[in-house]
Amino acid sequence: MTVLMRVFGLVLAVWGTAAAAQEQAWLQIEAHPDLATAEDRARAYETLFQDVTGFATGRGWYLIALGPQSPEAAAGRLFDLKRQGQIPPDSFISDGSNHGPRFWPQGALPDLTPQADASVAVEPEVQPEPEPLPVAEPDETPRQARASEDALNRDDRLALQTALQWFGFYTAAIDGAFGPGTRNSMADWQIANGFEATGVLTTRQRATLVANYQADQAEFGFATVNEPEAGIEITLPMSLVTFDHYEPPFVHFNEKDGSGLRIILISQPGDQASLSGLYDILQTLEVVPAAGERSRSERSFTINAVGADVQSYAYAETARGQVKGFMAIWKPADTARMDRILPAMQASFRSSGDKSLDPGLVPMTDEARRGLLSGLEVRKPRFSRSGFYVDRAGSVMTTITATDQCGRITLDRTTDATVAATDAAMGTALLTPKAPLSPPAFASFAGTPPRIGSEIAVAGYSYEDSLPAPVLTFGAVEDVTGLEGEPGLRRLSAPVLPGDAGGPVLDAAGNVIGLLLPAETGARQLPPGVAFAAGAESLSAALTAAGIAAAPAATATLTPDALSKRALGMTVLVSCWD
Repeated sequence: MTVLMRVFGLVLAVWGTAAAAQEQAWLQIEAHPDLATAEDRARAYETLFQDVTGFATGRGWYLIALGPQSPEAAAGRLFDLKRQGQIPPDSFISDGSNHGPRFWPQGALPDLTPQADASVAVEPEVQPEPEPLPVAEPDETPRQARASEDALNRDDRLALQTALQWFGFYTAAIDGAFGPGTRNSMADWQIANGFEATGVLTTRQRATLVANYQADQAEFGFATVNEPEAGIEITLPMSLVTFDHYEPPFVHFNEKDGSGLRIILISQPGDQASLSGLYDILQTLEVVPAAGERSRSERSFTINAVGADVQSYAYAETARGQVKGFMAIWKPADTARMDRILPAMQASFRSSGDKSLDPGLVPMTDEARRGLLSGLEVRKPRFSRSGFYVDRAGSVMTTITATDQCGRITLDRTTDATVAATDAAMGTALLTPKAPLSPPAFASFAGTPPRIGSEIAVAGYSYEDSLPAPVLTFGAVEDVTGLEGEPGLRRLSAPVLPGDAGGPVLDAAGNVIGLLLPAETGARQLPPGVAFAAGAESLSAALTAAGIAAAPAATATLTPDALSKRALGMTVLVSCWD
C-alpha cells in the first residue's frame, strides 16, 4: 500500500463505522464553548443552508454541522462550499461520533439540570471547566511536507496530478513529475482552500485533495464512453445521464433520475465549411441562449451560452474530413456542479479512429436532414424584415416596424444590433452592429428623383428567414410622390412581399432611390403590386443628421449580373426577437 493511499485510508476512517453502516456524514463547520454564541452562529448559517444542525458534546462544547448526507456527497459539498467561501477553511467531514444531544434547531436540547428536592439542602455543585474539543495534530512544516512527498511513488504522484487537473488547477501532462506547473497548481489549490500557498502539499492536504476527487468520481459515476459509431471517446457522468438514441449527426444522452443534465455528442463528415455551418445552426437552438462567450477559429469553436432558464456549453473541431464535438445542457442552478463536470469532459474528449456518424444510421425526417437539428427545438425570431448597409462600418437602414418592441435585434441571424436613430414620420430606423462588420457593399444614393416609368429592382428577404439569401423583385416607378402628393415618397409597381419591407429600391446604376416601406393596413385596400418607398433625399438627410456621410451616386449603368451582385451584397436580414 502506498503512502498516499494509506493516508487516504485514514481520511476515510474519519467517517467511522457508523458512516459505513448508515451512509451518513456531516460537515462540521464551527464549535463554540457557550450555547448562546453557538445558537447565534447556527441562526446565521440557517439563512444560507436548510440542514443546519447543532450538537452538544457533553464536554461543554457546542458543534454546528451541515447534514446528514452520504460521505461522497459530503466530500464534494465540502470542496464546493470552501471554494465559495461559505464555510470556514478548517471545516471537515465528521461521522457524528462526537455528537451529543441536539441544541439546534432551537429548543431541541433537553434540560439537563438535576432537579433538587426542596426539603433537602443541596450544596451547589462545582462545575468543572469545559474540556476542549480534541485538537488535530499540527500540520506539517514545508520541510516535513517535502520529506513526506519524497516518499510518494509514481502512482501517488500521478493520482495527485489527476486530482488537481480534475478540479481545474492543473492543465499540463499527467506525468508524475512535480515541475513548476505542478507546483503552481498546488499553490493555487492551497489558496482556494484557505491554506498557505507553499506549492508543496502536506500529507493532510494531499489526503483531502484525493478524497474529494474520489468522492466526485463516486457522486457523478464518471466512466469512459467509447462511441464506435460516432468515433468519439469521452468521459461522461453516467450517474446523471443515460444513452437515449442516435439521430445523425448527434448522439443523445438524456437526463437520468431527474438530473436536469443532457449531453449530445456531435459527429459528421465535413470540413471547415461544415464546421462554420454547425456553429451557425447551434446559435439558432433554444438551448443555446444568445448571451455568453463565443470563440471561433478555422479549425474549432467554443460556445458558452448563458440564459435565465438554461445554460449550455458546446465544442467542435474539424480534422481529416470530419467534424466532431459535444454539447452539454443544464439548468443555471446546477452551474457549480457543472464546474466540476465540464473539465473532465473537456480533458477527455478525443476523436477515435476515422469514422463519423453515418447519416443513414437511423431514418430521419426531412426537417432534421435539411437543418441537421435532429429534434432539437430551433429558436426563431418573431419576424424578419430587410435592411441595407449604408457605410463601411456596417450601419443598417431599415423600416421602423422591423425594430418596434423587439427584445433583441440581429443582422443576418448572428450579429446583434442596437437602434441608433429613428424617424417616425418617414418610417425608418438606423441600426448599429454590436460587433464590427465588413459588408460586401453599401449604399450610394441617387442625387435626383427617378424618372416616372423607369425600371427598378427591390432587394429583400421576401420569405423572411426561410431562404439563406435575399432575392430581387423587379418593377417600375409609377410616381415620385404619394397618392396624395406627399413629396417624400416614391410610388412603385412591384410584386413585393412583407419580408421585403426595409430593403433598398435600386435604379439601373445600383443607386438607392428609396427604402421600401411596409404595406399600409386599414380600411382602404390598394390594388395588388402597389408599393411605396421613402425617397433617397430623405434617407440621405437622416444619415447626415446621424453623422454618416452618404456615398455619392454612381452614374454608369450596371450589367444585370453586376446589379444583382451589388444589390445582394448590401442587403441584410433584420430579425426581431422576444
